[in-house]
Amino acid sequence: MYSLLIAVIYLIFISLGLPDSLLGSGWPTMQVAFGVPSSYAGYVSMTISFMTIISALLSPRMIKRFHTKWIVIVSIFLTVMGLIGFSFATSYWMLFALAVPYGLGAGAIDASVNHYVANNYSGSVMNFLHCFYGVGAVISPNIMAVALSKARWNEGYRWIAYIQIFILFICIISLPLWRKNETEASEKKEEVAGIREAIKRPGVILTLIAFFAYCSGEATCFLWTSSYFAGVKEGLSDRLIASFGSLIFGGLMLGRLISGFVSNRLGDKLLIRIGIIVEVIGILLVMVPMASFVPAAIGFVVIGTGMGPVYPAIQHMAPTNFGERYSAAVIGLQMAAAYFGSTFMPMIFGNIQEVIGIGIMPLYLLIFAVINIGMLERTYTVLKKSA
Repeated sequence: MYSLLIAVIYLIFISLGLPDSLLGSGWPTMQVAFGVPSSYAGYVSMTISFMTIISALLSPRMIKRFHTKWIVIVSIFLTVMGLIGFSFATSYWMLFALAVPYGLGAGAIDASVNHYVANNYSGSVMNFLHCFYGVGAVISPNIMAVALSKARWNEGYRWIAYIQIFILFICIISLPLWRKNETEASEKKEEVAGIREAIKRPGVILTLIAFFAYCSGEATCFLWTSSYFAGVKEGLSDRLIASFGSLIFGGLMLGRLISGFVSNRLGDKLLIRIGIIVEVIGILLVMVPMASFVPAAIGFVVIGTGMGPVYPAIQHMAPTNFGERYSAAVIGLQMAAAYFGSTFMPMIFGNIQEVIGIGIMPLYLLIFAVINIGMLERTYTVLKKSA
């Protein structure tokens, strides 16, 4: 039963990763179809992320009232609605209405499952879990690439929706597997602290800034990697450009796979430090001034590999750093801060690159990497003093 439930949770995170890389990989073609500037991808991404912020902030209340399994079912259903809606969109403005279910589903499932795993499983399981998020995020740009070569971008969204429907079916038939931890979880629900109480804990605000910085860089890569190659490298086909959207996700998957094997030995703090150093090395590789796309492609994989352990490690530390009573609210706040960065910073970058050029992207990523490690190191100091 334990192994089967873990397998289902991994499958849930594959479903979470599937929609996240579709917009970035398909946008170079979608913007032509809709007849809008390249920066308009940022507004759609912002709307999706804004809805995710709302559901993440509501997650502590939902976790207290409903079991994780029901939050998962409803959330996947909402993302299916959004994906199918995107596949039938005939104008740019339709994407904003469809972004509502698209985003609401992502925030609730992310916060609730992360809280569930952080309180019930080891750091190794948490890293493997987020590795499977990378599996989903790697699959979808390649499906979009096939759709662009064989059909249209609409079919890419539709095919991903079919996969999500299959995962939803698996989740429904696996509902009995969650019974193992239901009794213990129901006893803890009364102890769950609210948002206002949790945000006053020492170090919480610093981790929120760190999460904001991390996801600002990550989401910028999600949305603009394909466009970076289209704008900086010449002579590349639409299919090849779309497939570059999977580079960052492949790196994330690799980084989390490695972390899953070593996290219990190294610990969350050391994993984060090593990860950000690797991320900076990847950024420097992207900066290499060569006509060939190969160094930049390798660089984005390295960036993703470095980013890999950061997100799951911060979340896994929440119960240890702030206590189980506050962990649901802290993780919900972290998710909201993360998606706040995902909402605005890719959009801001879109406007910056229209003026300066998309070649500025590596420097933009470097700024957020520095903020991320700076805030986390400050958090450790504050927590040590408060202890």
